[in-house]
Amino acid sequence: MKSTLLLGISPCPNDTFIYQNLIEGRVKTPCPISAEFADVQTLNEKVLDGALDMAKVSAAVFPLVKDRYRLLKSGGAMGYGCGPLLLSSVGENFSDEFAVYLPGKQTTAAALFNFWAKHKKYAPKINYIRFDELYRELCSKKIIQGVTIHEHRFTWQRDGLHLISDLGAFWEQELKVPIPLGCTVIKKDLGEEFAYEMDLCVQKSLQLAWERKEPVNEFIKKLAQIDDDAVILQHIKMFVNGYSMNMGDEGEKALQVLTAFLHSGNLSAP
Repeated sequence: MKSTLLLGISPCPNDTFIYQNLIEGRVKTPCPISAEFADVQTLNEKVLDGALDMAKVSAAVFPLVKDRYRLLKSGGAMGYGCGPLLLSSVGENFSDEFAVYLPGKQTTAAALFNFWAKHKKYAPKINYIRFDELYRELCSKKIIQGVTIHEHRFTWQRDGLHLISDLGAFWEQELKVPIPLGCTVIKKDLGEEFAYEMDLCVQKSLQLAWERKEPVNEFIKKLAQIDDDAVILQHIKMFVNGYSMNMGDEGEKALQVLTAFLHSGNLSAP
């Protein structure tokens, strides 16, 4: 049995909402939990390096780590109407003349953009930048086109940006499956029984969060990238749902569809 489990999650409200009770010890776990907070691409890279025992990562990274990590049913981010947005700082039209900035090479946002661009027959130059910096650069017009995630889905209109495409909506229309944004993985060498127990712990943590009177609390606000309780609550309601409790067959199917695209670059409705 491990002395301490190193858990990696993002500081975004959906992750902190799900995992707070686990991190703060309100759920009995097989061993103590030590939490590390980082942006999703950093978490992806840490899992690729095997540096975390358990982590919430981009769904697009799971095929790359499935030999070392086991997929949990709970703790992920999947659903409808919750995908990343392709935004512009100057207008609503896409142009191959300008580079597109993505929030990390292994993010699902990057995969969904590539899926969209392939269908539209675009082949722009792609640059990668941390998600919060990407949004600031868009707002200051230092970059023209970029894919935004997390809380920024709710603030782009307020901040004067323009929508080129809702990449999640495009995925849904084409494939008729949920958008598989993120999933929780745990090291296989911890054992199948340990993974099963941690799955139940994550579910309990989420259930306790749903049961409390105020969804947005100080723990969540302190870590969030935006100081607006209404936006934080919108974020939680959009990204935390039944798939977060158990992805089920539909969620697994969505992951399989994404994996097929990442392997072959070709995709059709299942």
